[in-house]
Amino acid sequence: MDNYDLCVIGAGPGGYAAAIRAGQQGLKTALIEKQHLGGTCLNIGCIPTKTLLASTDVLHQARRASEFGVTISGTIEPDWKRMQERKDGIIAKLRGGIKTLLKSANVTLLNGSASFISRRVIGINGGSDNGKKLEAANIIIASGSESLVPGFIPESSRVLTSTGLLSISKIPSSLLVLGGGVIGCEFACLFAELGTKVTVVEMLPEILPAIDREVAKTLARKMKQAGIEIKTGSAMSDIKATGRGVSGKVGKEILKAEYLLVSVGRRPVSVPLNLAAAGVKTDDRGWVPVDENCRTNVSGIYAIGDIIGKIWLAHMATAMANCAVENIIGKRRAFNFELIPGCIFTSPEIGSVGLSEEQCKEQNIAYSIGKFPFAGLGKAMAIDETDGFVKIIADAVTDQVLGVHIIGPHATDLIAEAVPAMNLEITARELGLAIHAHPTLGEAMMEAAHALHGESVHVPSRKTRK
Repeated sequence: MDNYDLCVIGAGPGGYAAAIRAGQQGLKTALIEKQHLGGTCLNIGCIPTKTLLASTDVLHQARRASEFGVTISGTIEPDWKRMQERKDGIIAKLRGGIKTLLKSANVTLLNGSASFISRRVIGINGGSDNGKKLEAANIIIASGSESLVPGFIPESSRVLTSTGLLSISKIPSSLLVLGGGVIGCEFACLFAELGTKVTVVEMLPEILPAIDREVAKTLARKMKQAGIEIKTGSAMSDIKATGRGVSGKVGKEILKAEYLLVSVGRRPVSVPLNLAAAGVKTDDRGWVPVDENCRTNVSGIYAIGDIIGKIWLAHMATAMANCAVENIIGKRRAFNFELIPGCIFTSPEIGSVGLSEEQCKEQNIAYSIGKFPFAGLGKAMAIDETDGFVKIIADAVTDQVLGVHIIGPHATDLIAEAVPAMNLEITARELGLAIHAHPTLGEAMMEAAHALHGESVHVPSRKTRK
């Protein structure tokens, strides 16, 4: 039996980062992966969806070329097969890059499903390393999560999770989306641009229930303008599937489509791990709780990423990987779960970090708001993307920035400025004093900070205190 300083279970963005980081620190490290390097994010999540969204963005711009004084002759149509080929090529290239990085860090890569035999011993089932066992002083669980399909959903080739929809053979003429969360809204925007008739059904009163309400309502309005039908406040019932399509009942209305996307949440990949053999506790849904050092209840066993059941974000998993490894090598470090940015690749994009208005109210925090519309920026007008705004929430007494919420062009990039600023406990006035280059979209951040104090010179504004 081979012995290691560290064994990492799962090669997603948390797992492979942990293995590489440990290898760089001189730890003898093994990484077990049952399928593909990169996990959900690279293979059936973040990267493939954003690659396809990049294709639809080009399609959208090409259709609007005449508005920019550019003439394109001929028919402008999506080539779904070519889009899929490009997506698959990017995935393969990134997988290869991860493999090279693991090799350079002297990480031993093993193929199969990991299962605890005891606190320190792990067996491998299936894959090319079936039957192997290894012992490790430290173990990081990074097994991730998978799409949740409730029992009332019929099994059918017409009923898909995001995994199936990413590799569908042709663009569907119509699509029902069950769940108005991040995944549902991203796919709705993607396929609407491709010409699919999309209907989103969300049982809660609003789509994106975890997002700042003003931002979510703005997105809902834009999605409706794009032809996406949104039905909120009612569950879909009586779901049926045939060889030709699906149907479901919302209230008294019967909805029909060629396919149904089920995007109602995720569940942990924890059952195959046999965690009980190591004494690792889970909650009643199978998620693995950890402390601020990414440690489980068992000494020497850590958990990172989706499997902890907090936030399903690749960048959180990667950040937790670094935290866990540092704790393993003796550099005590706590992980901050409060300032993790969220990025939603809808049309328009959404970026957010920190508290929303609703959360401030729930916590009885007195706050001030500064907001600046992209319509007030020269750069936004130049690229003809003027929808949306930057919204800054600050403590009404200390002026410390509590939250930043952006909906609009490149919001997922722009939110990066707010994260280090908030980690440094910056005030809105300090953020406004930072000179932003002109003409750029980033100026909206500066202007929103000025607006919070009623000092923006590019839009009528008054400081708003709640």
